[in-house]
Amino acid sequence: MRTSALKSILRELNASSSDIEAAACISSDGFNLAAVLNSDVDPDRYSAMCASLLALANRAAQEVQRGNLKLVLVEGEHGVMLLVQAGQNTILAVAAKPSRNLGMIFMSAKKYAQKIIDTLDKFSADKFSTNQAIVSQIHAA
Repeated sequence: MRTSALKSILRELNASSSDIEAAACISSDGFNLAAVLNSDVDPDRYSAMCASLLALANRAAQEVQRGNLKLVLVEGEHGVMLLVQAGQNTILAVAAKPSRNLGMIFMSAKKYAQKIIDTLDKFSADKFSTNQAIVSQIHAA
């Protein structure tokens, strides 16, 4: 259920701009939570690489006292890739075509990162409520 909700957000992100080509939601320890990628991309390997890249960039930012890392931009000759923190333990990776309007891609990535945070919070709250109900039933028995 959580995976389908995250995948829906990623599809919506991809549809929000013709420049956005792929997106993935990744745990900070490198596990693929949901992805909308080209068929030739291994989502597990991509997730692990993105999490490693963000962790290294975060260490570098700390080294030069830049504070908590918000995003990483990787620019290649065929486009850009953004890694955006989507909460404390989640990363949104976005691959986009070379664009003259990088600001719009930044704004979209941040907007959808917040949607991911909200979705994960909802599922955590639902899980907590369910667990509390089970515990209450056990104690009532």
